[in-house]
Amino acid sequence: MIKTATVSVPATSANLGPGFDSLGVALELRDLVTVSLSDIAGVRVEVSGEGAGALPTDEKHLVAAVFLNALEKFGVEIVGLDFSCTNSIPQGKGLGSSAAAIVAGLALAQAIALDGQVDLDWVFAQAAEYEGHPDNAAACVYGGLTVAWKNEVSHSRSIEISPSIHAVVGVPTTELLTEKARGLIPEYVPHVDAAFNAARSALLVVGLTEDPSVLVEATDDRLHQNYRAQAYPDSISAVTTLRGANIAACISGAGPAVLAFATEDQISDSKDILVNQGFSANSLAFALTGLQIS
Repeated sequence: MIKTATVSVPATSANLGPGFDSLGVALELRDLVTVSLSDIAGVRVEVSGEGAGALPTDEKHLVAAVFLNALEKFGVEIVGLDFSCTNSIPQGKGLGSSAAAIVAGLALAQAIALDGQVDLDWVFAQAAEYEGHPDNAAACVYGGLTVAWKNEVSHSRSIEISPSIHAVVGVPTTELLTEKARGLIPEYVPHVDAAFNAARSALLVVGLTEDPSVLVEATDDRLHQNYRAQAYPDSISAVTTLRGANIAACISGAGPAVLAFATEDQISDSKDILVNQGFSANSLAFALTGLQIS
């Protein structure tokens, strides 16, 4: 059994407007996590970067908790653990920080238990079950643009995104727990709204792969963003302003971050709009590779 392993996991944006709990994309903004077996009892987590000073530094840290749970399933007993987390993904912003932590914990546990071997499909299946929805997990594990769905188990397929499209992400200072955001969505929605989103989700795949000219219309949504607007009014305002400038934009995941799909000539305007509304703004490459293990 190996004594140490390192994983790199990307940020992700889910929903992408209409694709609630099904569409996701990986972004080239990564957390780097290393675990080492120790002869000193207990769990110790060192966090630098995003979340430093706020996240737990013991077995309550999400990476550690998932790791310990998975290692128990593998039947592996250990004395102590040291984790090192170098975080670049903002916490609680809708950029998949929880999914990244879950994927990291699962992959590290399998690597330790199976002498460095990691099965991406196993990691995805476990992560989707842990989160309760497969969209962020799929993009985090496989990278790129993913379509995920669930019946008895979760499934995912990757699609090549058009190189003419760029991601611009706006991150506010506020945070929002996914559980709170989900609690704002009603159990039932009108049939006309469901049909609206079904059409936009299909159109979004066309827009992200073949025809960016339809992306503004394709990123429209009636299933979740309006219901959650009270939780992030500034984010909704930024999305509205971007869309008014003919830039495809939506809430990233559960929010409050904002994601814009911009063409080359829209990147600067996208950043300016977001900064003027109080967001930090960055153009990020799409992560074509998801989970990486060393």
